[in-house]
Amino acid sequence: MDKVNLSDKFARIDEVYKPKLVAQYNDNKILLTRARGDFVWHKHDDTDDLFFVVSGRLVIQLRDRDVELNAGELFVVPRGVEHCPRADPEAEIIVIEPMGTINTGDAEGSSLTAEPERI
Repeated sequence: MDKVNLSDKFARIDEVYKPKLVAQYNDNKILLTRARGDFVWHKHDDTDDLFFVVSGRLVIQLRDRDVELNAGELFVVPRGVEHCPRADPEAEIIVIEPMGTINTGDAEGSSLTAEPERI
């Protein structure tokens, strides 16, 4: 039961789109990710995806519109909705999702598919 200092944790992240596990609650994981450029188009059939921007700007591209998020804003992508996060130039984000969720959803096997590492 230790507190998590987000600034310290983000300072340890160099790679983009490589999720880092910083906490768990119930059956959910709290992930920190540094985002830059486009991720990959994907969807999660069984779960929503929550994105919270800590710093920078993140665009959640949907097939019918873009959702622009600035620091302090969050957006929930409903289950089954295709999306592609994009950050230009860079964003630090928190993603909350159930344990076992693959970061690239139905695009599993993409070069961006990554198992979260605990930091």
